[in-house]
Amino acid sequence: METLIVQPKTKKQLLAVEAVLQALNVSFKKEKSYSPTFIDEIAKGEEDIKNGRLTRIKDVHNIWESIL
Repeated sequence: METLIVQPKTKKQLLAVEAVLQALNVSFKKEKSYSPTFIDEIAKGEEDIKNGRLTRIKDVHNIWESIL
């Protein structure tokens, strides 16, 4: 069979799609997705780490003294 990826824009659309699928006895699973902005921020953070732009904490019991 085939897999459909449905991307409702509102909670109302999501509930309607789920109701139709349940009425037709079609199995489905929900997965959480992340916003593109969040994904970009994570990628930027990983790039910063690769380029050494980070702060290392020397003593986790005394964070402020360790990083200042």
